[in-house]
Amino acid sequence: MKIAVVGTGYVGLVTGTCFADSGNEVVCVDIDEAKVAALTEGNVPIFEPGLEEMVLDNVRDGRLSFTTDLAGAVTPAEIVYLAVGTPQGDDGAADLSALWSVVEGIAPHLREDAIVVTKSTVPVGTNAGIYARLKELTGRECDVASNPEFLKEGAAIDDFEKPDRVVVGVRNDRTAEILRMLYEPFLRNEHPFLVMTPESAEMTKYVANALLATKISFINEMANLCERMGGDINDVRRGIGHDSRIGFAFLFPGVGYGGSCFPKDVRALSAMATHHGVEPRMLDSVDAVNRAQKNVMLEKIDTHFGGKLAGKTIAVWGLAFKPRTDDIREAPALVLIDHLLKEGAKVRAHDPEAMANVQQIYGDKVAFCDKSTDAVRGADALAIMTEWNEYKRPNWQEVSDLMKSLAVFDGRNLYEPERMQARGFRYFSVGRPAV
Repeated sequence: MKIAVVGTGYVGLVTGTCFADSGNEVVCVDIDEAKVAALTEGNVPIFEPGLEEMVLDNVRDGRLSFTTDLAGAVTPAEIVYLAVGTPQGDDGAADLSALWSVVEGIAPHLREDAIVVTKSTVPVGTNAGIYARLKELTGRECDVASNPEFLKEGAAIDDFEKPDRVVVGVRNDRTAEILRMLYEPFLRNEHPFLVMTPESAEMTKYVANALLATKISFINEMANLCERMGGDINDVRRGIGHDSRIGFAFLFPGVGYGGSCFPKDVRALSAMATHHGVEPRMLDSVDAVNRAQKNVMLEKIDTHFGGKLAGKTIAVWGLAFKPRTDDIREAPALVLIDHLLKEGAKVRAHDPEAMANVQQIYGDKVAFCDKSTDAVRGADALAIMTEWNEYKRPNWQEVSDLMKSLAVFDGRNLYEPERMQARGFRYFSVGRPAV
């Protein structure tokens, strides 16, 4: 099939590349000339395992191309995917200005039989709005479908090529069948292709992310309660996770969620609920718990040093909001660094992928270290904020030799307290007794 993907952000780039890799002819469109030129050369601006190699392969083989020419990409396309950003606005709702601009731009160039598909995360009713606007602009009825994405950063290619399910919201059987054919190569293991109304598809994306965020906030709140009552959240997590009704997914305590999806989608769903006269009590609580959880480590550090952080050197391992990505949007590490700098502490940081992005924020206010062990040199404390694999089994003797004071604040519960105590460290984690 001939496919145009408008937007080469995280979702658009992964979507276009994976469709090209399954044999389709894909043109990805972006207004950023420098970005298009870089992508044409195979230089991917985000870190996602396997993506750069896949882009290079498909550009070389002629199935994938990049352009700023919207009309040239859309005119021959059988399917036009809309994958532009929908960031959070000042009121918490999704900002759809970029999406509506694209709708206006594609209207004069759509084939009569083209299907327009929203891949962007958009409020319920946006599909109907696009349908109505295209009818105004073209004078005919255009097929508009919703196809929400469920990609995890760090595992996006696997998620796309081996999906748990594919959700499409359509108004007619023809559109459903064409999209089913498009996704057939990825559904060979009998994973379901779920057809529903566009409104239900739009809602599914928000509800999925909100529920996962709820699980994270819930286990974090229980972790904080365990600390007060002498329990161990890891034991509790095991005690409930083996219940088949609950499971273990997203029940790992820590310093809160971040990234481009959970925070804004929870708030956007809350804004939608309020707009329609439903009080979003659970959604607002999930968001409030998460905001507070990002302060947990800095509160522990403050208490340990008696509120006197000026002149102290704190090493930070992990800057991205999660491992296997360089995404720092709403990353808990940034909340900690802001506080440490405000209190006059010195920060030495390491992350395998995200340091360049963080350096754009702090410049030389933070010392960025090429090796994790360099970060702990002379440090009064170490804070672990992202669970990268390389942090899971460090050389503790080397770390001990390099640190000025042996205090470890583990925001991801990577280590066993008794072992850390035996190594001579003061050890603080989330939802477990300090040792």
